[in-house]
This record gives sequence, C-alpha cells and structure tokens, in this order.
Amino acid sequence: MQNRIKIKEVEVKSIITPSKLPDADFVINPYIGCLHACIYCYADFMKRFTGHGDEKWGDFVDVKINAVSVLGNLNKIKDKTILFGSVTDPYHPIESKYKITRNILKALVNEKTKIEILTKNGLVARDIDILQKFDDITIGFSLAILQDSLSKKLEPFASSPQIRIKALKECKEAGLKTFVFLSPIFPYISEIEEIIEETKDYVDYYMFENLNVRANNRVKVYNFIKENFPDLLEKYKEIYDQGNLEYWDELKEKIQKLCKKHSKEARIYFHHGK
Repeated sequence: MQNRIKIKEVEVKSIITPSKLPDADFVINPYIGCLHACIYCYADFMKRFTGHGDEKWGDFVDVKINAVSVLGNLNKIKDKTILFGSVTDPYHPIESKYKITRNILKALVNEKTKIEILTKNGLVARDIDILQKFDDITIGFSLAILQDSLSKKLEPFASSPQIRIKALKECKEAGLKTFVFLSPIFPYISEIEEIIEETKDYVDYYMFENLNVRANNRVKVYNFIKENFPDLLEKYKEIYDQGNLEYWDELKEKIQKLCKKHSKEARIYFHHGK
C-alpha cells in the first residue's frame, strides 16, 4: 500500500471547523485525504480546496502535523458537539504512525465538550485509555457489508468488518457509548438484519444512510455491481437512474421494525443525494 501513497506533512492555520452536519456543531479532520480508498466515497470534492488537482482520492494523505498547536481558543466548543472525521477517517492506517487524532484528543480531555468519533478502523481501540477520560464521548463504526471479500472490493484498506466489530465490542466493554452507522447501504446487498443481530449487544443506537450514486462515484459503483451482482444492475438503474424511491421507503419501515424489536434507537438519514 505504501508504494502507491503520497504522504506529505503540512501545517494548517486551524483544525476545528464549523459544521453544517445535523448532529455536530464542529468537525475535526486530522488529515486531508484518506487511505481507505472506498469506491463510493463522496469526499473527493475536497480536492477543489486542497490543491491536489488530478491526484486520485485515496492515493494521497496530508498530515496536519501542527494540529494540536492550532486548536486555538477552546471557549467556542464549550457545551458543543465535535465530530472527528467528516471528510477523512481519523483512524485510517497512517494514524498508527503519526497519532494526530490521539494527540488532539489528549489536548481536549479537560474541555467541556461532546466528542463523537466515526471510523472504519479498529485502530480506535488503541486509544481507549484516552477515550475513557471524557465525560461525554461516543464512538461510531461505519459498517454496511459483513462479507469480507465484498468489503475488500468496496473499502480496500479499511479494517475488515470483523475487526471493526471486535473494536466496537472493546469500546463498549470499556464503558464507552457506541453506535453503528450502517452506511452506505447498498440496495439488496447490505446485510442489515445480520449486522444488527451481530452488533446489538454492543451499541447504544444505530444510524442508517443510503448509498448515493453521484458523478464522482457512478462508474466505480456501477462497475462493482456489474462484476459482482449483474442481476441487480437493472434494479440499481431503477433506483438511481429513474429515481424510484419505493425501495428506500420499504427499507425504512423494515429498519424501524428491526430496531424496535431490539429496543434500539434508529436514526435514519435517507437523503437521496439532495
């Protein structure tokens, strides 16, 4: 993997950014780019702002080497929610070397703020000793495919589904609040019921988001369907080319029933690219 990755250490002017997300006041992205190279990723739009031109998203990472020193005046985050990882994974593999996320967390331990972390990597379990020091922290794991061979095709350098579930269990057993983010849900493919059955004892709630097919990921997603599930290609065209939302309406109802069965909150974000 390292042969294909361009790693650059950069200095930034700030690290805490106001958020437009519904459940976060601020975001912290310790890196620019992400090593996971998920074929469905939407975050490559960031290249317009980061000077990476024609570089392929997933082939480069800028390490915000001075992140801790530019945290600035932290009064603004008092009683606010900070999400780690809106356009990068705070625990993608390079974090094992640089520990930018870990060092930021250490600097925020005594601040009266709510921390949320979203990752596809089991590396987060390394920092349980720091995470336990926060009064209000939630650890979330993105997971929408249980089959390891499919996960490798969709999320080549993310932790395997079972490693993520193992880390989820470790976080819960350490007394941390946790959730699973079933995202992106691939129609007729993602094993929603199986994921819930396998993780229900280790989560406080679930979040759900549909796969969105956009200009930046369309070719990769459709090629994946053609190569692995050719019989589903017409159904995908009905959903994404013809705008048939019936599948998502029915799935939403199914999800609500499943979560009610297990007494778990379901936060559903089906936005269909809008």
